[in-house]
Amino acid sequence: MPHDRHLVGHSDADVLLHAVTDALLGAAALGDIGELFPDTDEVNRGRDSAEMLKKAVQLVHNAGYRVANVDCIVFAEKPKLSQHKEAIRRRLAELLQIEVDQVGVKAKTGEAVGPVGRQEAIEAQVVTILERV
Repeated sequence: MPHDRHLVGHSDADVLLHAVTDALLGAAALGDIGELFPDTDEVNRGRDSAEMLKKAVQLVHNAGYRVANVDCIVFAEKPKLSQHKEAIRRRLAELLQIEVDQVGVKAKTGEAVGPVGRQEAIEAQVVTILERV
């Protein structure tokens, strides 16, 4: 999405994929993204967040679970995400190996308040339900 600012992070800084990864790992009691992909390891510099999410999905499957659904909220003043929500849902479903109707994506702004509202940050919150296979 075109924008005059960019996110900074050790990996590719994909806020949503990192939040989904953490939600999956947490729901399966498998730790967190920082334990799996520490920023102290140079191999993780610039790492593709989709690759990290795929690894988390594999670990969840190996632990005997499947993803029942994910519900995501992205908080960003700009760029506006409304027109991209369906594409985001489709990509998440693909990465999670589930159907699109199992993925919820909402976009919120900061209403010009706080770090999100001042365009200093983008945040994401994700809740997931796992089912034992």
